[in-house]
Amino acid sequence: MLHRRQPLRFECTQCGRCCTGGGDYYVFVNDAEAEQIHRHLGLSQSWFRRRYLARTASGERVLASHSDGRCTFLEDDGRCRVYDARPTQCQTYPFWPELLRGATAWEKERRRCEGIGHGPIVPVARIDAALALFKEPDAG
Repeated sequence: MLHRRQPLRFECTQCGRCCTGGGDYYVFVNDAEAEQIHRHLGLSQSWFRRRYLARTASGERVLASHSDGRCTFLEDDGRCRVYDARPTQCQTYPFWPELLRGATAWEKERRRCEGIGHGPIVPVARIDAALALFKEPDAG
């Protein structure tokens, strides 16, 4: 993994680009994460599911997005409406296994995210903790 071979810098600038995708970019959510978000919003589970969840072509549950690819919870000011209840995928960005497998993937994401390569060096233990969350079984 890249973070074992070189120090990585990251500091979120709250630009919202990581919350805007479209195409093959999705925010996957499991049952526990969906439950946490719907409670955070104070909505019934059925209303939340109808309004804020979607399925990929392969049937995986994801957060809905606007037609321009923005996450349904990304506000116009660039803030996350459910920041305190955001899914693991959002909490751990950009320390995802697919981005840390090599310098090419990390560099490609750096072009998308202005916070990558800036700020303090992120401790290896923090990155390892983020990666460990991806190894836990998915409840959804």
